Amino acid sequence: MNLSSAPQGASNAPQTATSNAKEAATASISEFLAFKLGDEEYGIDILRVQEIRSYEAPTRMANAPAFIKGVINLRGVIVPIIDMRMKFNLEQVNYDSFTVVIVLNIGKQVVGMVVDGVSDVITLTPEQLRPVPEFSSAVDSDHVLAIGSIDMRMLILLDIEKLMTSAAMGLVAPTVQ
Repeated sequence: MNLSSAPQGASNAPQTATSNAKEAATASISEFLAFKLGDEEYGIDILRVQEIRSYEAPTRMANAPAFIKGVINLRGVIVPIIDMRMKFNLEQVNYDSFTVVIVLNIGKQVVGMVVDGVSDVITLTPEQLRPVPEFSSAVDSDHVLAIGSIDMRMLILLDIEKLMTSAAMGLVAPTVQ
């Protein structure tokens, strides 16, 4: 009888824990809202989306980072609006009729993110998910769950909760599980 409770391969704990957490997250999520930022297409867990609204100029807040465009009043709830193009250091864009705000429920807070457009809701199977390569990019690899491959399209699947609760955003306190 083996009384050891240490899992095999525990010496790679930080790397393995991160990989296992991403695998568990992507396994539990199968439907993603696809949206565009510049030339790239991203996906987020559809269950985090409260609604999609047309862009309206928010009220600017003093001393807020440039990527926080301001706040809007959404049926009595004050919602911070984040311009994801600015956050990801993409070129500036003119807001047009395709520009939308995806309103998200992150923990107990409502947050809006400005994107260039929303395309569709995509259901992905585990076979369509690819691991995230390690390299320097505008999006921290810790905030990317996987790369979704659909026919000739590739979707960067974001862990939107982890991204919005990151210290770099400074918006939402992480949820306790």
